[in-house]
Amino acid sequence: MNNTQFVTTIAIILFIAFALGWFSAWLLSKFSHVTKSDVAELEDMAQALHDAEDMRDQAIAYVHQREADLSGQLSQTEAELRAAMEGLREARHEASELRNYIEAKAKD
Repeated sequence: MNNTQFVTTIAIILFIAFALGWFSAWLLSKFSHVTKSDVAELEDMAQALHDAEDMRDQAIAYVHQREADLSGQLSQTEAELRAAMEGLREARHEASELRNYIEAKAKD
């Protein structure tokens, strides 16, 4: 193989490599090309996700507020129950004392 044939062979190989590279770049750009409708759809999806996150945050805030309200009502109800039980205990004790007093007066 002389020098001219070698240079020609190398030139042909380099041209084929260039052509394959150019074709693969063109093919890749064809398949990965993003259209305006795709961008609009992505923007719509992003807006819907943002709205859903806002609604989730509002729901969490409502749940926390409602939990705090219910905890306050529960504490108040428990305090009222303790007061009622104490009043009932005192009333039973007083009724028992009155019964004992009446029984003692009846024996005299």
